[in-house]
Amino acid sequence: MKKYTVLSLFTLVTMLLSSCSLLEGVFKGGVYVGIFIVIFVIFIIGFILYKIMS
Repeated sequence: MKKYTVLSLFTLVTMLLSSCSLLEGVFKGGVYVGIFIVIFVIFIIGFILYKIMS
């Protein structure tokens, strides 16, 4: 359980850092890329919460 928590925190920090650096790329890449990234982030956060709850 502890390993999952550390892994999820690491993933969350990585996603936050990558989302900050991807903000410029989203505006340059277009709306569809931004929507895809948002859905991907929501999916990962949901998966992490599911792992923590179970």
